[in-house]
Amino acid sequence: MSDPATRALDGAFLDIVADWRSGGAGCDEAAFEAHALAVYAYQIERNAPYRRFAAARGFDAARRPRTWREIPAVPSSAFKDATLATFDPLQAELVFHTSGTTTAQTGKHYVEHARLYDAALLAGFDRFMLEDRAKLRFLNLVPNPRRKPHSSLGYMMGHVSVLRGDGGAAYFVDDDAIDADGLGRALDAAIAQRQAVCIAGIAFAFAALLDALTGTGRTFEAPPGSRIMETGGFKGRARAVERDVLYAGLETALGIPKSAIVAEYGMTELLSQYYDSPESRITGLRIKAGPPWLRALVVDAEGREAAPGDVGFLRHVDLGNRSSVVAIDTEDRGYWRDGGFVLLGRDEDAPLRGCSLDAEDLRPPSLR
Repeated sequence: MSDPATRALDGAFLDIVADWRSGGAGCDEAAFEAHALAVYAYQIERNAPYRRFAAARGFDAARRPRTWREIPAVPSSAFKDATLATFDPLQAELVFHTSGTTTAQTGKHYVEHARLYDAALLAGFDRFMLEDRAKLRFLNLVPNPRRKPHSSLGYMMGHVSVLRGDGGAAYFVDDDAIDADGLGRALDAAIAQRQAVCIAGIAFAFAALLDALTGTGRTFEAPPGSRIMETGGFKGRARAVERDVLYAGLETALGIPKSAIVAEYGMTELLSQYYDSPESRITGLRIKAGPPWLRALVVDAEGREAAPGDVGFLRHVDLGNRSSVVAIDTEDRGYWRDGGFVLLGRDEDAPLRGCSLDAEDLRPPSLR
């Protein structure tokens, strides 16, 4: 049973999600700030590594952040260096593992209550992927959650496929192997039944699918209302494909227009997700939008907020991250535009920012 402080924060977060789902604002700037600062105070009290990290940046019991923008953000790599949890991790209802492509070591994100993740996931997916409330058949180029229960993407699509699908969901990825023939048969069946589909997958899986289809010369005309959710990039892969080229290839091969291809941006370390805004899918400059409880900052290499339009690194503040750390720094680059951000991807040649120093701050003095 959770304590009163935990129940209050979780209840307030679920109220924000429910209000946004019902057509309300969810939370304005003042409400977001108040909740973010309350989560931060809760976390430094219960999360010793984060408390040490904040203290190393000049924040302690006597000096607290004044705004949500000042909340110290841990690098995403910190989840590999420390257990970042506000509760006993053995009690976690969800445990997601990071990919471990930057280093050999993987990290773990412990989520105390699945209902927070599920509520945020469905609210965002419904708003950005299912605006028309379509009942789709989900053909997934992501890990099957039964085989890989610690994949956040697999869990996400497994949950959505059950609650928003037509009952015919299937998976066509096994580790790095793509079952292009199986996907083709499933797509043929959906076409025969005039059943619109959602093909969800990571970018490199779509690139592999196009390679396989090119080899056979096959193309499809997916039923009207079909769409694609593309996520992730080519981190750690020997080959990369520009998104414009990838989307053009998918349009030709699958018969799904580029305007119906939505790029989702999420992280194992975050509870919530961003998506391409509906307007930007038509204009061509993909701008990421998110729910009101998830906000991004663009910062420079020193962590200072960048001027609008300047390229920098992305920092995320997610009110849903009550179980771990509310503010996360990434190596992903982008810039602010029209109320959202344009994602430029990761500079693979750039050294990770402050990782060794950050890891040192997370450890207790006896282990430094």
